[in-house]
Amino acid sequence: MNRIDLAGRTAVITGGARGIGYAAAERMLASGAAVALWDVDGAKLAEAAATLSAKDGVPAGRVSVHIVELTDENSVKAAAEATVAGHGGIDILVNNAGITGGNGKLWELTPDVWRRVIDVNLVGPFLTCRAIVPIMLAKGYGRIVNIASIAGKEGNPNASHYSASKAGLIGLTKSLGKELATSNILVNCITPAAAKTEIFDQMKQEHIDFMLSKIPMSRFLQVDEAAAMIAWLSSEDCAFSTGAVFDISGGRAVY
Repeated sequence: MNRIDLAGRTAVITGGARGIGYAAAERMLASGAAVALWDVDGAKLAEAAATLSAKDGVPAGRVSVHIVELTDENSVKAAAEATVAGHGGIDILVNNAGITGGNGKLWELTPDVWRRVIDVNLVGPFLTCRAIVPIMLAKGYGRIVNIASIAGKEGNPNASHYSASKAGLIGLTKSLGKELATSNILVNCITPAAAKTEIFDQMKQEHIDFMLSKIPMSRFLQVDEAAAMIAWLSSEDCAFSTGAVFDISGGRAVY
């Protein structure tokens, strides 16, 4: 594993108790950062914190956990304040938390399911950025990495809500990146193909098979591969890219 220097940095990782978020936390800790895991699942948070804190070379106090409902402005604000109080600041934000909302044709999806996916996958990152960007502005430094999806580029059938939410996150990335372009706060997103995580439990098998059939490498993404790209985008080495979309889809997208 190549070492990326994140020494002295503090990263907020939403959905950090599992999947890509947990892998990103592992990679950032190995790179010298402190991590604040934000998740709605308190039991999984406690488990993740215990496992991460027990790793070799991770100093005490380097990992904190915060139970957060990302669609609730007050919950997000409280978590941001607690993170700053515990770690002294926030340098990195990884908007990773997301849900699929299951699969179905657009006219078969209920409005409450559609809205919940948009709320978690798009409104949530808006609220976290709204709370954390002023903290970064005061410091004069920041890196924001949004975890979008190849579905946001191409639109997956039977996943209109998920595809629309991720396309919106790509748009948010581009707008915010331009707004912060002269502030030393860079905003980028990645568009992964599917990684075999617990999110697969929300999908039908035929949808999983469809996603695999679209990947030229004929395999799913490994979470540590996503974590490596996230870590670089979170570092000072990423210095002249903002509002950009970084593909990690095994050759599915070529733009």
